[in-house]
Amino acid sequence: MKKIGIHELFAKDKTEAEKKLYGASANRRGFLKKSAIVAMGTMLGAKVVFGKSYPSGLIPAGLADSENLFSIPGKHPGLVILNDRPINAETPPFLLDDKITPSDKLFVRNNGIPPQENSIDINSWTLTIEGESAKQSKTYTIADLKSKFKNYTYQLTLECGGNGRSEFNPPAKGNQWSTGAVGCPEWTGVRLKDVLNDVGVKSDAVYVGYYGKDTHLSGDAEKVVISRGVPMEKALKDESLIAWAMNGEDIPLLNGHPLRLVFGGYPASCSGKWLHKIVIRNKVHDGPKMTGQSYRVPCKPVAPGTKVPNEEMCIIEAMPVKSLITFPKTGASIKKSQKLPIRGHAWTSDAEIKEVHYSIDFGATWQLCQLETAANMNAWQHFNANISFPESGYYEVWAKATDSNGKSQPMLLPGWNPRGYLNNACHRIAIKVS
Repeated sequence: MKKIGIHELFAKDKTEAEKKLYGASANRRGFLKKSAIVAMGTMLGAKVVFGKSYPSGLIPAGLADSENLFSIPGKHPGLVILNDRPINAETPPFLLDDKITPSDKLFVRNNGIPPQENSIDINSWTLTIEGESAKQSKTYTIADLKSKFKNYTYQLTLECGGNGRSEFNPPAKGNQWSTGAVGCPEWTGVRLKDVLNDVGVKSDAVYVGYYGKDTHLSGDAEKVVISRGVPMEKALKDESLIAWAMNGEDIPLLNGHPLRLVFGGYPASCSGKWLHKIVIRNKVHDGPKMTGQSYRVPCKPVAPGTKVPNEEMCIIEAMPVKSLITFPKTGASIKKSQKLPIRGHAWTSDAEIKEVHYSIDFGATWQLCQLETAANMNAWQHFNANISFPESGYYEVWAKATDSNGKSQPMLLPGWNPRGYLNNACHRIAIKVS
C-alpha cells in the first residue's frame, strides 16, 4: 500500500486523505462512514467494535507504528512516530550519527496543528515585536530581517525537555520519548538581540515570550497553543537566533517553517516555531505552558510519585549535561579479536563538554574517549573510542559526559519529577562478543 503522509490527516479538507487511508470520506458529524470503518477493520485484521464513534482523521493506534503505512513528509522513514495528534516523532540514536543533524532526521515535537504549507507566503509573513518593555512596536518581513541585520549561522543543539521521559517510574505524563528528541542542525538567521535592540528594550525588561501560528487541537483559531519564552539574559546571547534556514535550506514545515526561534541549551519548547510575534515582558512570561507544572521541576528533590504543588515547581532554564552513543547500533556483534569503534555526541547548557568516558563493566571503571571541540557555544561535541573486550559474552557500553562546570551524568535515573523532565542518565548500548 502507498505510504500516507501523516500531515494529510489534518488537512482542512480531509476527504482525499481519508480516501487514501480508508477508501471513503467522513460523514457530516465528523465520524467515519460505515464503508470506511469496514476498510479500516480489514487493515487492522479485526472488526472495529465501536467504529461508528471513530473520529475522522485520526490514525488507528493499531497502525500508528507501522513503518510501511505511514510517513512524515520530508522526514526519514526511520523516525519513530509517538503520536499523531499532534504529530510527534523521535530519531533512533543510530540515525543521529551525523555530526550536523540532517533536516530529515531532526525530531518533531508539536503541541498543536502546524499551518497548512500552501497557506504560507514567505513574502508576506511578518514578525511583530511589542510588549510592556518594548520602547515601540515594530513589524518586520522576512526580507527585512535578512537585509537589515547581519546574518549568522550556528550549530545549535535542540532537545525536548521531556527527552528520556519513558524511563521514569512512576510513569510521567506526556510523550514517552526514549533518547531521540534531540538534534544539532546548522541554523541560519539573525541574532535576536540585534532585532530587540532595533526595537528598543526598556530597563525593566525581564523576559521575552513568543507566539506562533499553529492551531489549537480544539480547532479554536483564537486559542493559543503554546507561548513560552526565556529570560532577557538568554535572549541577548550571541547564539540566540531568529532563524529561517536549517542546513542551508528552508526549515521543514513541521520544524517551524518559515520562521522560528532557536535557543540552544534550553528546553526546545522555548524555541517557538511558525513565529509571528515576540513580546518583551516586564515580568516572567505567563503564556500557555509557562505556568502550572509545564516545563517545570520541583524546586527541591521529592520522592517518586509525590504530588508537588504548583508554587513549589521551578521553571527549567538549562538542559543538563548529556551524551548519546550513535555508532554502533545497539545489539551489534563482533568477534573477540576485533576492536569496537564507538562514536557519539555530548552536549550541555551554557558551558562546554570537557570529558567523555565509556565503561564496559557497568560503571565500575571508566576510560577516556577522544573529544572534539564545539563548533560554537550550544553545539554538541563529538567523541569516539576504540574498545577491546577481555572475553566473549554480553556487554553494555555506557557513555558519561562531564562539562566545564564539573557536572557529570548520573549512571542511572536522576531525580524523579512529575512531568518526567531532564533525564540525563548515561546512555548505553548492548554488544555481543563471540
